[in-house]
Amino acid sequence: MADLTDTADRLQNAIGGVIEGKADVIELALATLFAEGHLLIEDVPGVGKTMLAKSVARAIDCSVRRIQFTPDLMPSDVTGVSVFNQETREFEFKPGGVFANVVVGDEINRASPKTQSALLECMEERQVTVDGTTYPLDTPFMVVATQNPIEMEGTYPLPEAQRDRFMVRLSMGYPAVSDEIEMIDTHGSYTGLDSLEPVTDAAHMRKLIGLVRSVYVSSAVKQYAVAITSATRTSPELRLGASPRATLHLVRAAKAWAALDGRDYVLPDDLQTLAAPVLAHRLLPTAEAQIGRREASAVISDIVRQVPVPEGR
Repeated sequence: MADLTDTADRLQNAIGGVIEGKADVIELALATLFAEGHLLIEDVPGVGKTMLAKSVARAIDCSVRRIQFTPDLMPSDVTGVSVFNQETREFEFKPGGVFANVVVGDEINRASPKTQSALLECMEERQVTVDGTTYPLDTPFMVVATQNPIEMEGTYPLPEAQRDRFMVRLSMGYPAVSDEIEMIDTHGSYTGLDSLEPVTDAAHMRKLIGLVRSVYVSSAVKQYAVAITSATRTSPELRLGASPRATLHLVRAAKAWAALDGRDYVLPDDLQTLAAPVLAHRLLPTAEAQIGRREASAVISDIVRQVPVPEGR
């Protein structure tokens, strides 16, 4: 556990040298990485969405691929395609952009739904099937996608099945005045990404991810997680509640959150902290809630306050 927290601290410091004043956002991104989840970064332009995604990727000495999602991007560009070799007279598989440890999907909602769906299998099952042949993906495997929720012209909103595969959705937010001034001083002539050195490698990450899996979750905490997600399914303010996959993601993220805090057990506080980032993007408010400008994150906050907290560990 000491090795994990030390590696996480070094990752946070390295990424923090590029992304100024966003320690909480970086910690959430790292928790997603250690929990074997996928990350959706949603915010307005220019706040560092892509920079965060690229910084997380570069901080690990592993294979990284970036896919720029555009309306003319084809599914085969993502998954790969079989090409006929004239010399061998056989078809050869040419891997697509997802064959990497960290895949950065920039502006994912600018691709067509057909292309977006090419990510479904690899995000859930860590494999790609092309022409009837299945190709496993290396571990660790993480998709870090960005999207702009404001400029919706020429975009295709992610369907519920796609959003449900992202473990965490986070927003960068605008930096504080002091952080923005420091950003100008530090990165005015170059990007901090140029000087970011890898902190760990894929083999070490696999070891630490295995450690996160072993973090203890008591029966009471498991029941608490199920109680939170079950409450979203009966809430009068939601027309779509959290799926069983959401419950699994909440517990897995809580394990990573506990490990980053140096603990080998999960507390109810971990679930409370992660409930909104893990669950809110999966929920659909009712028309009445939307008219009242009630966002899913606010509904989650109310549910967390109402669900009884178990005692002890």
